Amino acid sequence: MKKLSDIIRSLREKNGFLLRQVASEIQIDQALLSKIERNERLPTKEQVIRLAKFYRTDEQILLIAFLSEKQAKIITEKNKSIKKIKIICDSIAID
Repeated sequence: MKKLSDIIRSLREKNGFLLRQVASEIQIDQALLSKIERNERLPTKEQVIRLAKFYRTDEQILLIAFLSEKQAKIITEKNKSIKKIKIICDSIAID
């Protein structure tokens, strides 16, 4: 499955739009859209819906990619937290 960032960038390039044009149309900052396309930032659900409408593409495809990435991020963060807790517990000597 393609990443949401790749889908969004591909749609923009396929349609010949500049970042500033798309950002203006969906009412977000150009720098934010750039970060979304570089996979440095996850858009909000509302932004995903606006992008789907702007590109006249299937909203469900973008939402599925969005939700998949959001869940993956949650799981990754949770696993990092669990590892940190284990390290702390291992470093504490309990008598």
